[in-house]
Amino acid sequence: MVKKNKSWKKDFVDSFNESLSYISSHKKYVYISVIVFFISAVLGYFGSERLGFLDEQLREIALKTQGLDALELLWFIFSNNVTSALSVLFLGIFFGIFPLFNAVFNGAILGYVYSKAVPVLGFLVIWRIIPHGIFELPAIFISMGLGIHLGMSFFSKEGVKTLKHRLGSSLKAFLAVVVPLLMLAAVIESFLILFVG
Repeated sequence: MVKKNKSWKKDFVDSFNESLSYISSHKKYVYISVIVFFISAVLGYFGSERLGFLDEQLREIALKTQGLDALELLWFIFSNNVTSALSVLFLGIFFGIFPLFNAVFNGAILGYVYSKAVPVLGFLVIWRIIPHGIFELPAIFISMGLGIHLGMSFFSKEGVKTLKHRLGSSLKAFLAVVVPLLMLAAVIESFLILFVG
């Protein structure tokens, strides 16, 4: 029983390290998603008067979380984030367009929310926002980067073969790295929402 337990842990550690190595070897795509996201966030902040249509979407999200207990809220956040991250990765197959669009859209939302919070709580409100994204954002950026990298497969000499290889490695990285990060993010975010506000 002890040997099986050790074997499971070793397999997970090996898979985790291999996935980190894979992500690191293609980190330029992750950096692209980060740059696009934060440029969009800046534009969302300074162009917030044009993004009023986001209010309805933010209101709908807030309504969905009302009345949820700790476990329900944790599951809501985790399942939403996993679904979003997995979609970004898979839909990256279409030449990496969807991950880039997702980076633009979510960056704009962050900039818009920050623009609404600053007049009420001041610029230092960023320190209240950061804990919400400390694990979530890296996980999403990794998924976006892997999605963009996946979409570049068709520009290689062996398009389909390359796509299959990258898809397998990306899914492995998603399970070993992204999912644990999103679980940590869900725990922290649900705690902050319920007990800190």
